[in-house]
Amino acid sequence: MTVTIYDVAREANVSMATVSRVVNGNQNVKPATRKKVLKVIEELGYRPNAVARGLASKKTTTVGVIIPDISNSMYAELARGIEDIATMYRYNIILSNSDQNENKELQLLETMLGKQVDGIVFMSDVISSELLYEMKRSPTPIVLAGSIDDSNAIASVNIDYYGAAYEAMKKLIDNGHTRIAFVSGLFSSKVNKDKLKAYRQALQDASIDFDEQLVIECDNSYDEAIEAVNTLAPHKPTAYFVSNDEMSIGVIHGVEANGQRIPEDVEIISYENSKLARMARPMLTSVALPLYDIGAVSMRLLTKYMNGEEIEENQVILPYRIEERASTKNA
Repeated sequence: MTVTIYDVAREANVSMATVSRVVNGNQNVKPATRKKVLKVIEELGYRPNAVARGLASKKTTTVGVIIPDISNSMYAELARGIEDIATMYRYNIILSNSDQNENKELQLLETMLGKQVDGIVFMSDVISSELLYEMKRSPTPIVLAGSIDDSNAIASVNIDYYGAAYEAMKKLIDNGHTRIAFVSGLFSSKVNKDKLKAYRQALQDASIDFDEQLVIECDNSYDEAIEAVNTLAPHKPTAYFVSNDEMSIGVIHGVEANGQRIPEDVEIISYENSKLARMARPMLTSVALPLYDIGAVSMRLLTKYMNGEEIEENQVILPYRIEERASTKNA
C-alpha cells in the first residue's frame, strides 16, 4: 500500500506539518527531529505526492516543453539547455513533439495547460495567428525559444538572424563569389524570411544581381537538399548559403556527387552549428547559433515569470559568431 505523510508522522511521533517541513527543506526543524523523520522516510520508502503538493501550493513544479522534433540535433541541444536549468530550479519537464503541425501545436498547448503546468517553453518555425491568440490569452507564462512572433507579444530568446545571415553572405562575397545559392527552409518561417532578406541585401550592397533561380525552398531535410543541388547545378553556383546543418550535409554530398570539390570548387556556409557541423566532412563553416544557451536562457526567463521576479527585457537577443571550418577557404 502507498505510504502517506500520515504514516510517516505516526511512526516518527511528530505532526504531519513537521514531516512536511522536512520534506520541503524548511530549516525551522530541530536537527534531531529532522534526522528522525528522514530515517522513518527512508525505512518506509515514503515518496511525496506531487499532485497533492501541487493542490496545496497551487504549483505543480512542472514545465511543458513543446518542440517540433526531438530527433533533430538543433532541438535536442535546445532541449538540453532547458532541462539543465529546469533541474537547477527543481522543475520537472513534460516534453512533446509537435511535428511542426499547427493543429498538433494547438492541441499540445491545450493539453499542457490542462495538466496545470506552471509554465511552457515553446519552439516552432511558424507562430500562427491562432496559436498566438491562444498564447496571449493563456494565464500560464509562455516563452518562445529560438522562435519569433511578429508582434513580439510573447517573451522570446533568439539571435539577430538577419545580421548573422548578412555576415555569412558577406564572407562568401568577400571570397569572390557572385553565384551564391541559397538553400532555405520554408519561407513561412519568420527566421527564414529574415535570412532571405539579408541574402538579397548583401547581394545588392555588393552590386550583384539577385537571381531567383539560385534560391530554393526545402523542408529542412537532407534528401531535399541533395535534390536542390541537382536543380541548381545548371545555374552553376560557386557557393552555397544553407539554412541548417542537415541540409548542408545534403548539399556537400550533392556537390561531391557532381564531381566538385569543397572548398576548392564550391564553398558552403551553414546556419546552425549543431554537432552535425563538426561531424560533416569537410567540417562545416557555420553561423554558430548558441543552441544550448537559447534553451537555458529561455528556461531561466520562464522561471522569472513563474516566480513573479522582475523582468528587465522579455525579448532577449543572444550573441552569435561564425565558426570557420573546412567548407570555406581561409578557414
